[in-house]
Amino acid sequence: MPVIQSDFKPSFPFKSAHFNTVYRPLFMKDTIAYQRKRLTTWDHDFIDLDFSTVNSNSLAILIHGLEGSSQSNYMITTSNKLNSIGIDTVCMNLRGCSGEDNLLLETYHSGKTDDVDFVIKHLSENYHYDSIVMIGFSLGGNLTLKYLGEYDDIPAKIKGGIAVSVPVDLTTSQAELTKLKNKVYMDEFLKTMRLKLLEKAHKFPDFKLDKELLFKATKFRHLEKQYTIPVFGFKSSEDYWKKASAKPYIPKIKHNTLLINSLDDSFLSPECYPIEEANSLNNFHLMTPKYGGHVGFMETFSNEENRWLENKICQFINEKLNIIPTTI
Repeated sequence: MPVIQSDFKPSFPFKSAHFNTVYRPLFMKDTIAYQRKRLTTWDHDFIDLDFSTVNSNSLAILIHGLEGSSQSNYMITTSNKLNSIGIDTVCMNLRGCSGEDNLLLETYHSGKTDDVDFVIKHLSENYHYDSIVMIGFSLGGNLTLKYLGEYDDIPAKIKGGIAVSVPVDLTTSQAELTKLKNKVYMDEFLKTMRLKLLEKAHKFPDFKLDKELLFKATKFRHLEKQYTIPVFGFKSSEDYWKKASAKPYIPKIKHNTLLINSLDDSFLSPECYPIEEANSLNNFHLMTPKYGGHVGFMETFSNEENRWLENKICQFINEKLNIIPTTI
């Protein structure tokens, strides 16, 4: 499908990409009451799933971004909005992100779709839902798009996917993140990731972590060299970025899918806007608002009116995925 025109029109302060990016996590205080279910994995670990249900026949599985969780504001607001139109939600906390460290040395990375596949098949086989839609944000959006293009045995209950603020080309997007404009974000990511790696080193003495280099790290590749590459068996950061990126899998997606990437997202490179794919594929929809920042899409200071993103997600589910939720 051609690139979809956007009607996102923020007020003046929210036309700043950085203001829009930080406003949501810092000032949006939405709440939700999840019901947590712990899923034991095939490799004797666990994944925590946080449900918010209204007894629907339809389910949305939400996947958060780097170092996020079910408590990230975009996860809460999207769950609340979907509940309001009669759709159950389940927020998938990636390994080590649910507030409790997972049991294994391995956690997650941008392309680790085997956990996504495991959760989706569990939900499809053990729950009553007629329709399931995938919704991913940032890293979770990369997992969503990659999964939809990578797997051939996707359960029939999966009707499509929605991805928001996604660095679909990791090689170039990580280069963007190393620039001065993103230093505040990078420092915050590295801070939480350092703490997790220190905890892993304490729990697994055979995991050789160079703590001096860890605290000198200023780029993702510095942590990848110590953790992601050796633990997950990549040859190099370049090998990881290439294999984990969702972009090569987009042409293989068979489900109706929407990608929303704002043009002012400071995390994204020009390669993260797959316009050619959108123009050549009937089922891949791309929306590129001029403003929005990274998983921001705030229009105003009014909490109640700041639902453009959530409304677009619901609109796509209704109009393109033909999911008409009913309660049981």
